[in-house]
Amino acid sequence: MEMTGKVVAITGANAGIGRETAVGLARLGATVVMASRDAGRGAEALADVRERSGSTTVDLLALDLADSASIRTFATEFLARYDRLDVLIDNAGLVMARRTTTADGFETTFGVNHLGHFSLTDLLLDRLRASAPSRIVVVASQAHKMARRGLAFDDLQSQRRYRGLDAYSKSKLANILYTRELARRLAGTGVTVNAVHPGYVASRFGRDGDMRFEPALKLGAKLFAITAEEGARTSIYLASSPAVSGVTGQYFAKCKSVSMSKAARDDVAARRLWDASEALLAPAREHGA
Repeated sequence: MEMTGKVVAITGANAGIGRETAVGLARLGATVVMASRDAGRGAEALADVRERSGSTTVDLLALDLADSASIRTFATEFLARYDRLDVLIDNAGLVMARRTTTADGFETTFGVNHLGHFSLTDLLLDRLRASAPSRIVVVASQAHKMARRGLAFDDLQSQRRYRGLDAYSKSKLANILYTRELARRLAGTGVTVNAVHPGYVASRFGRDGDMRFEPALKLGAKLFAITAEEGARTSIYLASSPAVSGVTGQYFAKCKSVSMSKAARDDVAARRLWDASEALLAPAREHGA
């Protein structure tokens, strides 16, 4: 699991699973680029990761996945600083009690959890290909199984009806469908793509400002949750282990490939989601060109 000389980028690295993933990979010798939306939290996390890992090769770049301009700026700055990218970990995620929209007008949960990472990964894909063998790790969730009927392609933005956990579960289903379709498209390039369920982690996820969820999440964390360090183990494994070299298009939990829902195995839906994502992002891309 030696990572010396490898460059890893991690979204949502200022807290929780993302921060612990950064610590773990920095300890293995990787150059870790932490992406954080909040400058203050990002700076605090950077100092913490450097101290706990004992590594001086940890960097921080600003990234707001709810803003296409920020995504382009992050990609431009990363590509200017680093001539390789061995591992991209699409880790950041959120759940919103009430429907809000991103800077580009997308429903926030779908916009950040899926579209933001779709756009970022696309901007970094050439560098990943040039650095092959390289890896993409997409942090999904067992919550994808709650979306039993699959994605509502006629209402991906939850405009007709919005329920926070429903939007979240569908965004996690989108993560796995995206993982599988991207793996198919990258076959033979040396770039692998796998999704991960980190487990039910005790963190502030879903609690900051979402009072409707807070009591249940606090109780659940007390009774069932694992630590963020434990939750990061499978991401670290997929990013670094020789055992999964060449493995792609799979869904992992507890460092093992596990089954996904029937909806997540739908190849037609995976391709349809890809096309829909391209269409949704086209105006923002044209504006930023």
